[in-house]
Amino acid sequence: MRSIGRRAALTLPLLGAAVVTRAQTSKAPAVGGVSAQRTLRFVPYSNLIVMDPVWSISIVGLVHAYMTCDQLYGLDDKYVPRPQMAAGHEISTDQLRWKFTLRDGLIFHDGEKVRAADCVASIARWAKRDPFGVHMAALMDEMTAIDDKTFEIRLKRPYGHLLYGLGATTCFIRPEQLAKTDAFTAITDQTGSGPFRFEPGEFVTGSSAVYTRYEAYVPRQEPANMWSGGKMAYFDRVEWHMLPDPATASAALQKDEVDWVERPLFDLIPKLKATAGVKVELVDPMGNFGILNLNNAVPPFDNAKLRAALLPAINQQDSMAAIVGDLPGLSRVGMGMFTPGSPFASDAGMSVLNGPRDLALSKRLIAESGYQGEKIVLMAPEIPEYRAMAEVTNATFMQLGLNVDFQSMDWGTLSARQRSTDPAVMAGWSCFCVGWAGLWPSNPGSNIPLNGVKANPKMDALKAAWFDAPDLSAQKQLAEKMQLLGFEEPPFIPLGQYFIPYAYRSGMSGFVAAPITAMWNVRKG
Repeated sequence: MRSIGRRAALTLPLLGAAVVTRAQTSKAPAVGGVSAQRTLRFVPYSNLIVMDPVWSISIVGLVHAYMTCDQLYGLDDKYVPRPQMAAGHEISTDQLRWKFTLRDGLIFHDGEKVRAADCVASIARWAKRDPFGVHMAALMDEMTAIDDKTFEIRLKRPYGHLLYGLGATTCFIRPEQLAKTDAFTAITDQTGSGPFRFEPGEFVTGSSAVYTRYEAYVPRQEPANMWSGGKMAYFDRVEWHMLPDPATASAALQKDEVDWVERPLFDLIPKLKATAGVKVELVDPMGNFGILNLNNAVPPFDNAKLRAALLPAINQQDSMAAIVGDLPGLSRVGMGMFTPGSPFASDAGMSVLNGPRDLALSKRLIAESGYQGEKIVLMAPEIPEYRAMAEVTNATFMQLGLNVDFQSMDWGTLSARQRSTDPAVMAGWSCFCVGWAGLWPSNPGSNIPLNGVKANPKMDALKAAWFDAPDLSAQKQLAEKMQLLGFEEPPFIPLGQYFIPYAYRSGMSGFVAAPITAMWNVRKG
C-alpha cells in the first residue's frame, strides 16, 4: 500500500506567481533553455477556467484533460472504443462480468504507478455525473480491484455502451485520493498520467498555462488514431497563450510569435491563407453543434409553448452566415437535435425548421402561449461564434416583440452563472448561444443539451429506453421520438453546424483528427 506522504504534490497550490509574458512568445529559446523547435506556442479559443470535466464540461477544459490524463479506452476515427490504458478486457458469456487488465508502464505524474484501485475510484466518480456512467452505475452490482493490475465490474443486466462510455466522454483516470473527491466539487490538483504534465507554478488565469512533456509516459506502440493509439509527445514544453482578441492572436501567428491558433476568426481566414509561413487546415471531422440553450427551469422559458413558438422564426442560415460569412464548406443547416452525419440524425419533425420562415406564425404562437412581456435575459459571451449567434438571436427576438435584456460578458462569467444551482442566480438568465463539440450531441447518451436545465420526465424515459435498446435500429427509432419531443417541448433550439479550421505556422504536421484538439503527435519540421 502506498504512503500518502509520497503524494506531496496533492497539497501544491493551483496558482503560482510566475507569469508567462508576451515576450516569451518570441523566436528565442523558450523558458528553461528548451529550444524553439521543442516548444509549442498555442492559443486556445478561450481562457482555461474548468480543469475537471467530470465536475463541469468545457471544450478548453477537455483539451487540458486530454493532455494531462489518459483513459482506459479511446475512440478511433470510426468511434469504436480501443484499449488505451487497458491492455484489454474479458467478458463473461452472460455479459455481466467485465474483467479489465492494465497495460505495463502506466505512471502518474507524481511517480507512482497507476493501480486498479485508481481506476475503480475514477470510474466511480465519473459514474455520478456522466450520462453513460450514471446508467452503468444503475446496472452495476459491484466494482472491485482484484490486484494492482486488474479490476472487475459486475452488472445486474448487460450494458452494451460500457466501453463507449469509458472511452468517449470524461472518464479520465486520476490517482485514487483525487478520484475520491466529491463529484460535485472540482478537483484542483492536476496530477494525471497523460503525455503532458501541467505546471501549476506557471499558470496565470486569463494569461497563460504551461505543460511539459512527461518523460515517464509510455505511449502505445500504434499509430495515433483520434483518441486511441500512440500518444507521442514531440514537445518538451507547451505554452498556452490566452489571447482573447482574435485579431491579436492572428497577428501573433503572422509574426511567428505563436505557432498555432486553435480557432482563428472566420473573417481573418482569407488573410491568414495569404500569409507566407501560415497554413489553414480543417481537421475536426464533426464540427460544432450550434444551439440556443434555453433555461426551462425559470420563467418565461419554463413555458414549453413559448419555447416552441420560437421555432417558426429561427433561421439557421442567418446564424451560420453570421459565423462563417461567405466562406464555403464551413457550415451546414438543416440541423435537428443530433449532430448531422451521425447515426441518430434524422428528418423527424424537421419541417418546423426547414420550411419557410414565418414571423407572423411565431408571433401568433407567442401570444397564444400566454407570454406577457416578461424579461428575457440573453447572455452573450466574447467568444466570436457564440457572440455572432447571440446577435442574430437578439435581432430575431426583437422582431418578435420579445422583451430582451442583451447582456455581454466573458465566457467564465457566463459559465459560472449557467452552472449555478442557486435559485437567485438561475432566475437571472434565460438563454445563451453556444457550440458543443460535435461528438457529444451525436447520440442520445451524451447529448447533454437534450436534458434541459430542468429535466423532462418524458425525455428521460426515452433516453433510458435508448440505453437499453437491443440494436441500432431500435436506438434510431427512439432518437426520432426524442427529436419530435424536442421540437414539441424544446430544451434548446438548433442553430446549425459549423467547422473551424486550425491556423498554424508552416512546417507543423501530425494534427490528429478529433472532436477535441489533441496535442499529441503534433510536431515541427
